[in-house]
Amino acid sequence: MSKLSQKEEKELISFIKDWLKSHGFYQKDLANELNIKSIQMPAIILKLKEFYKKGGMFHIAKNLIKIEQIWLNKLKAGSQDIDDNAPYSQLGLEDIYPDIKSLNRKIHKDTSE
Repeated sequence: MSKLSQKEEKELISFIKDWLKSHGFYQKDLANELNIKSIQMPAIILKLKEFYKKGGMFHIAKNLIKIEQIWLNKLKAGSQDIDDNAPYSQLGLEDIYPDIKSLNRKIHKDTSE
């Protein structure tokens, strides 16, 4: 594939910034998923240019979609953990009873005596 034009590169940078902002992530998160050491935009663009050389914009999009799916799965998994314990977390019992089952057993035991 040929190189990205300056216009395409500027549009890609703008897209990446908007995309990160819309998902609440940062350049460091993207750099981490791309397995690059620098969190600076030039390093990120350099990695995306490598994708472009391998398969054009399609290859860039494919990799960004893969990253987005990873992030959404992490968010989904994290929110399920939070939702499962949310009603009890306000009580400050999670240190004493690390899971809901043990708390329920304790309540059941206390009320049946």
